[in-house]
Amino acid sequence: MSKDTRLEAVEQFYEFHPISAQQIFDAVAARGIARAQISEEVLQHHDQDHYGGTAAVDRLMAEASVRADDRVLDVCSGLGGPARYLAWKCGCDVTGIDLTASRVAGASALTEAAGLADRVRFRQGNALDLPFDDAAFTLAISQEAFAHIPDKPRLVAGIARVLRPGGRLVFSDILSRAPLAADDARRLYEGMRFSEIATEAAYRGWLQAAGLQVQRVTDLSEEWTRILVDRHAMYRSLREQTVARLGLAHYERYDQAYEHFVGLYRSGVLAGALFHARRA
Repeated sequence: MSKDTRLEAVEQFYEFHPISAQQIFDAVAARGIARAQISEEVLQHHDQDHYGGTAAVDRLMAEASVRADDRVLDVCSGLGGPARYLAWKCGCDVTGIDLTASRVAGASALTEAAGLADRVRFRQGNALDLPFDDAAFTLAISQEAFAHIPDKPRLVAGIARVLRPGGRLVFSDILSRAPLAADDARRLYEGMRFSEIATEAAYRGWLQAAGLQVQRVTDLSEEWTRILVDRHAMYRSLREQTVARLGLAHYERYDQAYEHFVGLYRSGVLAGALFHARRA
């Protein structure tokens, strides 16, 4: 199928994201740790590019009851921090898929450096057209990525297809409490490449239609508001590196977009939740 222009925009967005594999390697080196000394114990403090760091992955693992014999699919795996942490902590086998070539290359380099390439691998691909066999996985995960993806019914149905009977889907995502105002939706797409931000009720309907039974939904809105304020400050702390790598105009555009995004959480327009569903 031809690639949706909205997905092409997401791919481009992550080619120029402030957090990159090189930025992570540089942060590790700044601690006086040589490349040959890198391990998951080291990387996990730098590579969790999602809300809540390893504590959020621990919560996801507990929610999903991850086992060593699980075959896990990380949808929109980015630089691979959660995938590596899951394999390191639980001993399971993890495959990540991401749309952006540079994220896949970065994730693979970080995984090789951490000595986890025997259990964790990454493929470039479209989450709306998963290149895996039916019933290939026992667990699918994702964290704050589906807001980038249009046609969520197709996304959910595709994930259900690659899960075995009894398989679990545990994911967190950015939600809206009600349909977004047109201007907010436009600015979120232009600045953050979020498209078709869903409500909890919409997700429940899509999951049920795909044959996935909702087990639990945990509201994360208050926690994420605090985290996003801190993340905005963190991105601003990287101003010098970001400007050197991508230019001042790019830095300022991203900063303004993130300020708008955080403001929608502070005002209660946006929300967030962790979903746990199971294939019948």
